[in-house]
Parts: sequence; C-alpha cells; structure tokens
Amino acid sequence: MDKYTVKKYTENDFKTWNDFIAQAKNATFLFHRDFMEYHKDRFEDYSLMIFEEEKLVAVLPANRSGEIVYSHQGLTYGGLVFSSKLKAEKVELILDEVLFYLKENTIDIFYYKPIPSFYLSKGNQEIDFFLIKKGGVLERKEMNLVVNLTIPLEISKSKLKHFRRIENLHLEIIEEKKMYPFWEEVLEPRLIEKHNTKPVHTKEEITILKKKFPENVKQFSVYNEHKIIAGITIFETEKIVKSQYGATTKKGEEVRALDFLFINLIEKYKNEGKYFFDMGIVGDDNKKGYNSGLLKQKEELGCSVYNQDFYKISIK
Repeated sequence: MDKYTVKKYTENDFKTWNDFIAQAKNATFLFHRDFMEYHKDRFEDYSLMIFEEEKLVAVLPANRSGEIVYSHQGLTYGGLVFSSKLKAEKVELILDEVLFYLKENTIDIFYYKPIPSFYLSKGNQEIDFFLIKKGGVLERKEMNLVVNLTIPLEISKSKLKHFRRIENLHLEIIEEKKMYPFWEEVLEPRLIEKHNTKPVHTKEEITILKKKFPENVKQFSVYNEHKIIAGITIFETEKIVKSQYGATTKKGEEVRALDFLFINLIEKYKNEGKYFFDMGIVGDDNKKGYNSGLLKQKEELGCSVYNQDFYKISIK
C-alpha cells in the first residue's frame, strides 16, 4: 500500500523544492521559491511537500492566516503540483493526506485555486473531480480571457482598422531592459488616477523578478517621439504568455497604443509557436460581477472565455 507523508516547507528545502518544480507536469516559474518569496513579508508561508516513501511526488504552494490555509494568495494560480508520472488514483490519495494534515494542524478551511486548464498540456483536471468528492464547494468562477494562438486569430474588424491607421503614426515598440520607465511614467500614475490604487508588484519587486527570471518576465513598451506612451508586462512560460500589466498614458489612449501593442504581441507569440495568450480575468465588484468594458475589449482582441475556479473545503 502506498505510504505518504506530508511536511511543511522550510528554507532547507529550497533546492529540493525547485528541482521538483523543474520537472513537474503542471508547474510554471511562479512556483519557484525565488518567485514565491519576493513578497514573503506579506504572507505566512504554509507550503507543503508530499512524499511517497522517500520520494517527493507533490508540493502545495500555500499560505496561512489564522485557521485558514490558502492556495497561495500571492500567486495568480496554484494548487497541488505533481510529478510528471503521477496517475489520477494517487492524486486522490495525496489530496486525502493533505486534508488529514490540515485537520491535524487545526486548520478549519482550505481555499484551493487550481491552475487554469489551458496551462496544462498534459492535463491535471482530475484534482477538480476529487475536490468535489472530498466535500469541496465551487465557491466562485471568474472569466479568464485568453487568445488561442493555435487557431486562426479572430481580432475584430474595428480593432484591425484602427491598427492599420496607427501603423502610420511611427510608433516604436521596444523590449525594455529595465522595468522602471513603464512603472514610473505609465503604470503607477494611471492606476492612481483611474482607480486610486497601486500595482501588486512595486517597481523594486518587479525589477528583482526580472533579474531572477529574465526569460520569463518581459516588458514591452510603445514610444512616440522618444516618449513612452503605453506598455505591457509579460509573464512568459514555455507555451503560455500572460499579460500581467497593461497601461497607457492619455496620449497613448488617444492613439490606441495599447491595442497596437497587444495586436503586435499576439502576432509575435503566435509566430513563435506559443499556444495561448492569457489576458487575465475581468472580475468586478458590480452587480454583474464582471467589467463589461474589459470583457468587450479583450473579446475584440480575439479572446475566448476560460474558467478560473475557486474552491472552498471545510476541514472540520
């Protein structure tokens, strides 16, 4: 009979954890400890490692707040990360062990945020089945807007019409070496002006992540007469591209520089053989539960809706 043990991650497990992430079937660079720990001062880490006998077969990026454990709140997505050869029946056994461990450690509620299905070329949705079987409740869904780059693009005629007009404005797209110009001159001022908020990542944090993950964290900006007017921050994995931030100045808004940049990047990554371009969720606190303007904008850029699910399991 399979024997599993669960232990809480410690700093001594840094290399073991990262070596496992490098070969896991449903991992991205967001689960590397160097990424997870850039904001460790904000979260009480409660990441778990699951062993079969002596072999590490799964990890859970997580944090704790009181008697609640979250599939890590500092990550866009998460959930259990499995070794590449793990079969579905063992996934159920591992989930059982994790829930038992949480119960033994006086956890009352477990919030689980699985990685969206389009990230999983080898599948991994068996966990959704087992979560429901173990008493998990699908607490909410978010609409995640994604361009499928493996099929013909469906960018709206109106977007393409403006795109062709903008092409004559001599806008220049640059892949930045530094993150500061976009953060200081576009992103931070616009977020304050429009939403009275700040980006999740400070400019210091995103700079650290860029240095640690230069092939994954990229910044593309649009310049007009040597002045930055728009930009998109990209989190890139082997087959998936995610726009983490996108913003424009008032001048950029006037000439639709953000659409210009999005369309160029969509075509760039399609030509490079990427599978999906993830433009994120469109959730809102209004009565509809989503931002109509954002939904329309992203659909006109060729996005379709994929689900981002959120589960809640009562441990008691």
